[in-house]
Amino acid sequence: MSDIASVRIVRATERDVPLILQMIRDLAEYERMSDQVVATENGLREVLFGARPQAEVLLAYAGDRPAGFALFFHNFSTFVGRRGLYLEDLFVRPEFRGLGIGRRLLTELARTAVDRNCGRFEWSVLDWNEPAIGFYRKLGAEMMKEWRIFRLTGDALKQLAS
Repeated sequence: MSDIASVRIVRATERDVPLILQMIRDLAEYERMSDQVVATENGLREVLFGARPQAEVLLAYAGDRPAGFALFFHNFSTFVGRRGLYLEDLFVRPEFRGLGIGRRLLTELARTAVDRNCGRFEWSVLDWNEPAIGFYRKLGAEMMKEWRIFRLTGDALKQLAS
């Protein structure tokens, strides 16, 4: 098993797309949502590294072994009047948990948010994921109790668009 000294965080490059897709699949399995993954390598390559990248990825390695990832993008707060950083996915493979990798990824994201003059750093968490909720609270993050996420997909999205 690796120790925290051997952990490194790097920005993903286009050659990492297969690993990024595997990490997404690993996360989906953990979240009991494997049937919802429709992402492809070509699609990820375009949105992450194409002409107009829409998101960025950090990869965590324990030694030379891929241990986790964070996928993030910018949003905007009209109230703050500045962009924010939104963490879409954070995942550490089970065999690497307890090494501080999640904290290292979040620390790097917080640095990115500060360096880019973001007004906020936000993310969502599944309500059943008590270990993650506890971890985030220990970092000083607050759960937004008044807010609920709404989502349109599939036929409902197409119906509203027409």
